[in-house]
Amino acid sequence: MSNQALQELIAKTQATLERIAAEYAPAALASSLAAEDMVLTDLILRGKLQDRISIFTLETGRLHKETVGMIDRIRATYDYEVAPYRPQPEAVEAYVQKNGANAFYDSVELRKECCHIRKMEPLNRALQGKASWVTGQRRAQSVTRAELHVQERDEAHGMEKFNPLADWSEQDVWDYIRANDVPYNPLHDQGYPSIGCEPCTRAIQPGEDIRAGRWWWENPDSKECGLHVVDGKLVRIKSHAAS
Repeated sequence: MSNQALQELIAKTQATLERIAAEYAPAALASSLAAEDMVLTDLILRGKLQDRISIFTLETGRLHKETVGMIDRIRATYDYEVAPYRPQPEAVEAYVQKNGANAFYDSVELRKECCHIRKMEPLNRALQGKASWVTGQRRAQSVTRAELHVQERDEAHGMEKFNPLADWSEQDVWDYIRANDVPYNPLHDQGYPSIGCEPCTRAIQPGEDIRAGRWWWENPDSKECGLHVVDGKLVRIKSHAAS
């Protein structure tokens, strides 16, 4: 993409964020602390939108140390405190006692149960009182996100959901990061284009899909943690013209 085209894409994304702040606040960015969410973090904080679009992360208790370290890097770079939401200790303990610490390898059902405890329940708490939420999802990330829209209705949480980077390519993300000196997770330099919990993420090989390292033991069409799924289906219930 040419520099002019990238600048137009950035301006479009900034306009989306400003519209969220003006019409759908209070909003929150659910940050995985990976590259896409660092682009959005930079745009939100540079645009001084943090009073209307707060930023939180789901600290599952099984993230890489490099991922958790991004919270400190954001604080040092932007003087902003990302809010961590953690799973309920009793729920984690009950799952481990019943199934084992790494039972998610045994079946999709047990993996999704673990994701529910460590991600879904904390997400529900993080979104309480919000009018909308924001993600760093992109269409090009995987087959499960091919129909992604910039704006969607999240019926599960009763609010609008925005994916401002839906139109961005992987190259667009990294061009923005390098041009604006945005801090990023060092795991990206070690073959991790998509980063989740440590035991559920591996580095990818050349030519593999960028999300091939997520839940690599499963079929591609099941590779979602549940944050964007309702009743086993991706939440693509109602899109808007803004896409």
